[in-house]
Amino acid sequence: MIRAENIHKSYGKLHVLKGIDLEIQKGEIVSIVGASGAGKSTLLHILGTLDRPDKGSIFYDNIQIDLLPERKFSEFRNRQIGFVFQFHHLLPEFTALENVCIPAFIQGISRSKAEDKALKLLNFLNLQERATHKPAQLSGGEQQRLAVARALINDPAVILADEPSGNLDSKSSVELHQLFFDLRQQFNQTFIIVTHNTALADMADRKLTIADGKIL
Repeated sequence: MIRAENIHKSYGKLHVLKGIDLEIQKGEIVSIVGASGAGKSTLLHILGTLDRPDKGSIFYDNIQIDLLPERKFSEFRNRQIGFVFQFHHLLPEFTALENVCIPAFIQGISRSKAEDKALKLLNFLNLQERATHKPAQLSGGEQQRLAVARALINDPAVILADEPSGNLDSKSSVELHQLFFDLRQQFNQTFIIVTHNTALADMADRKLTIADGKIL
């Protein structure tokens, strides 16, 4: 489903990625591990179209997406990819329901349809009673599940997670990790997870280790 070929990325004189090749199948859960600064998040951002490689190609279903013009690049990201970050990036002035709806609004979905879908996701994630609450009124685990709901609103084919349990306590971390597998079973989505959490990394179907800009 996803194929990366000879991916290179530099920032100034720092050569971060030095020829990454990988393939990921539909419905697969893949973890990416490695020391800080090894290039894990850089690779995730390139796979997620948040950045472009300096050299190399990214294919989704055999379509080379790194060559798309900027508008098409952004549209592809909005429709096909969901993101879950360590820092939830929830908008504090909006309710839980409104935060979940934002990617759907960007896609042009009507408010009524977006809110109906968002409520179903909040119910699935046991957050239905928090729909009118603002992020500051939620626990860390609830905020992260809210971020997952937001990532799911546009039915993306791929969920990319960057240290998703980095700010959670052990109980919330276990619940979030299990949630990814429940979602895969429910929606058959593909997950790529960058993590330092060894328990989460070992749960994945496949664990990739990056060192010095390359996959070992």
